Amino acid sequence: MEKTHEKIVVNNSDWFKHWFDSAFYHKLYSNRDEKEAAGFIDQLLERLQPGSHAQMLDLGCGNGRHSKYLAAKGFNVTGIDLAASSIKSAKKWETAMLQFYRHDMRLPFGKNCFSHVFSFFTSFGYFKTQEEDESVIGNISAALKPGGILVMDYINSSYAEKKLVPAGTKEIDGITYTITRWDDKKHFFKKITIGDVQAGEPFEYIEQVAKFSLHHFDEMFCRHGLQLRQVYGDYNLDEYNSATSPRLILLAKKK
Repeated sequence: MEKTHEKIVVNNSDWFKHWFDSAFYHKLYSNRDEKEAAGFIDQLLERLQPGSHAQMLDLGCGNGRHSKYLAAKGFNVTGIDLAASSIKSAKKWETAMLQFYRHDMRLPFGKNCFSHVFSFFTSFGYFKTQEEDESVIGNISAALKPGGILVMDYINSSYAEKKLVPAGTKEIDGITYTITRWDDKKHFFKKITIGDVQAGEPFEYIEQVAKFSLHHFDEMFCRHGLQLRQVYGDYNLDEYNSATSPRLILLAKKK
């Protein structure tokens, strides 16, 4: 009789704890564009003109690709992320100017410590409740020095709704990733089914990201002492257009 396997499904309120810490996640997203990331940061620094002694936080730093680049520019950089595997990978790049720590952004991470906090590549919007989202924004505000700057890089929900690709597949190192996407009124969902030919058992992970709009962010920022100063629509820092911009990049200042 042929052996059958049931899918192992990871789909709960803390899905990100498991998915972002898995080897499958790192393989699936290993092709992220380093050149684009560097160009984005160069343009940000040109606009922000941070001082030579700026203390920067990379919130949800992953394996540290943005943090490394900022530190190479001469800034003091701290990266935090919940995924133990990402922090383990990032720590090999540590220097006197660059430190990494495993930390849950829903818990406080300092008071009046940083001149800049960066949240790159939609590293927010995963949580189950509004209270959890609000706690992160509150923690950011608390960690910023007076007059400090937050840069929040998020998906543009209006654009993403129109460009949603329902299904697709990728094969990486002999493993097939089947990706299904859908949305509802408040969230985008992505189901990743992984056919691991070595383990013989498929896994399913379901990502969930909130459809936060410019208005939502502005309200959250105001509640936590952050003033929205500028909005961009892509990594070239072009003007934001709700219908045509692929990103929602917000600059806010602590009052």
